[in-house]
Amino acid sequence: MARSPSRAREAAAGNREAGGREVNLVLITGHSGAGKSEAIAAFEDGGYFCVDNLPPRMIGSLGELFRHDGSGVERAAVVSDVRGGDYFDDLLQVLDDLQADGLRPTVLFLEADEETLVDRYKETRRRHPLAPEGHIVDGIRAEREMLAPLRERADLVMDTSNLSGGTLRRRIAEEMLGRHETSKMALTLLTFGFKNGPPHDADLTLDVRFLPNPHYVDDLRPLTGLDSRVRDYVESGTQAGEFYGRLLPLLEFLVPAYVTEGKSHLTIAIGCTGGRHRSITVADRIRRELEGRDDVVVHMKHRDAELD
Repeated sequence: MARSPSRAREAAAGNREAGGREVNLVLITGHSGAGKSEAIAAFEDGGYFCVDNLPPRMIGSLGELFRHDGSGVERAAVVSDVRGGDYFDDLLQVLDDLQADGLRPTVLFLEADEETLVDRYKETRRRHPLAPEGHIVDGIRAEREMLAPLRERADLVMDTSNLSGGTLRRRIAEEMLGRHETSKMALTLLTFGFKNGPPHDADLTLDVRFLPNPHYVDDLRPLTGLDSRVRDYVESGTQAGEFYGRLLPLLEFLVPAYVTEGKSHLTIAIGCTGGRHRSITVADRIRRELEGRDDVVVHMKHRDAELD
């Protein structure tokens, strides 16, 4: 019988030793289409060294990494499944060998009902690894039978039939990593100048060129938007107040919504003409509003501030 979530979390908390060091190895396996890619993303966000589609016999090499003091690898998560072909048959023996060597992996098994798996394969139009030329259902049933011994061996079995990718990642974070180890969403406030072109990696882009422009004030031109004199100039009048009055409540709604969805990185780009004054003032105001939250880590990046 699979362990309870609390016992699985304890098993994944680094309570095994190799070479005198506390180590942690998680094996992710289960049905094709059940969400193993989302699962390993959750561990990667949690700071784990991650490898997808690793043949079982190569998992033992991770044990050697753990034992090597200079490797720096203390937490790892690997996906091993039927994509490994004939090599996958060795997985149970590899688990026995690792345990005999004093390194007991935590096994996370992901499954879903047949109807859900069929729907997911139809959506992605991918072939099932056990039915490359046949019916998807045949592959699903053959895989379920093949994986039965591993399911019995698992520390935690998760049914993902009704879970979105973001929900699955959150559940893994809560049940296996613990909230204290879950990475906060990384929020980057990226300032830029439109005259140098907009950034291509922004999730949200704000154009603040409607605000008063300090570039045309001789005393303010050499300064940046972090200077109090520039900030006072940019935020003078009613436009800035009305803008913040709409923007900040919107971000208070959006940020936790993105966190709940499972997003690990969010980039908000703020642009003015040159990227030196107005964009930086606005970005700094957003930073001061959001940096006290316990669900995000806020970073500032000024792309064009030092350009002429």
